[in-house]
Amino acid sequence: MSARPDKVVLAVIVSIVAIVLFDLMGLLIKRLSPHYGAAELSAYRNIFGLLPSAIVLWMNSTWRNEGRRLGIRQWQLAMARGVAVTFAQYLFYLSLGLMAFATTTTISYSTALFTTALSVPLLGERVGLIRWSAVALGFVGVMMIMQPGTAGFSWHMLLPFGAAALYGFSGVSARLIDPEVPPPLFNLHSSAVAVLGSLTLALSVGGFTPVANLQDLGLIVLMGLFGGTAVLCLVVAYRMTEPSNLAPFSYLGIPIAFGLGWLFFDEAPIDDLLPGALLIVFAGLMILYRERRLRRTGQKPG
Repeated sequence: MSARPDKVVLAVIVSIVAIVLFDLMGLLIKRLSPHYGAAELSAYRNIFGLLPSAIVLWMNSTWRNEGRRLGIRQWQLAMARGVAVTFAQYLFYLSLGLMAFATTTTISYSTALFTTALSVPLLGERVGLIRWSAVALGFVGVMMIMQPGTAGFSWHMLLPFGAAALYGFSGVSARLIDPEVPPPLFNLHSSAVAVLGSLTLALSVGGFTPVANLQDLGLIVLMGLFGGTAVLCLVVAYRMTEPSNLAPFSYLGIPIAFGLGWLFFDEAPIDDLLPGALLIVFAGLMILYRERRLRRTGQKPG
C-alpha cells in the first residue's frame, strides 16, 4: 500500500533534515580533527549513537509485542557489520581531517555503487547491463575526482573510497537478517559492536586526548547528537514511505557539503569535483530508476 502524499512529503523533509545533520556532524569532525584523532572521534560518535538506536527499538511495536527479546540468531553477522562500521568511520573521519570537506563527502557517495556490486556475491542478486553500466559510470566519476597517476592524486583520497566500500557492505549485510528480527534490534547489536570496536581502535592507536576546554566538549557532544539524531530521522523517514522515494534527495548532501566547506573552511574545490561528481550522482540515480521500475513491473532484479 502506497504512503499518502502528505506522508511522502513529510518523509522527504525529515530525510533532508537527516542529510543536513550528517553534513554538520562531518563539519564538526573536521573542526575537531586537528586536536583529536579519528578513532577517538568515532568512539564518541558511537557512544552517542547507542541512544537513538535504543529509542528506535523501543518505538518498534513488533519488538514490544514479541516480548522485547534482545538476543538474535545472527549475532556473527551483527558483529561483522559493527566491525565494518568501525573501520568505515575511522577511514571517513580520518579523510575529513586531511582533505577538502566537499571532496571527501562526494567520494563517499560511491557507497551506492558498492552496494549494488556487493549485492551479487552476498545476496545472490542478478545485476543486469543497465545497473552494471551505472556502477562503471559511477566509478569513472570517482576516478575523475581522484585523478590517479597525476599530480592531483593523493593517497588520502583512498580513505573515503575505502569507507564507501565498508559502508556498502554495512548496507547489504542489513538485508541478510532474518525477516522476524526487527531491524532496530539488529542495528542496536551492530552499534554496540561499533562502540567496542571504536574504543579498542582508539586505545590501540594512541588513546584518548584530554578534552582541552568546554568549547571542545560542547562540540564533541554536539557531533554525537547530530549523528545520532540524523540516524533517528532516517529511520522515521523510511517508516513513512518507500526508500526509493527518498534516495534521490540523498545527493543533496553533495552541494550542502560544498557550501559548508566554502563557508567555514574557505574551500571551493569545484574544479576537482566536476564533472566527476555529476557522474556519481547520475550513476546512483540510474541504479535507483532501474530498481524502482523492476519493482513496479514485478520483475526480478536484473
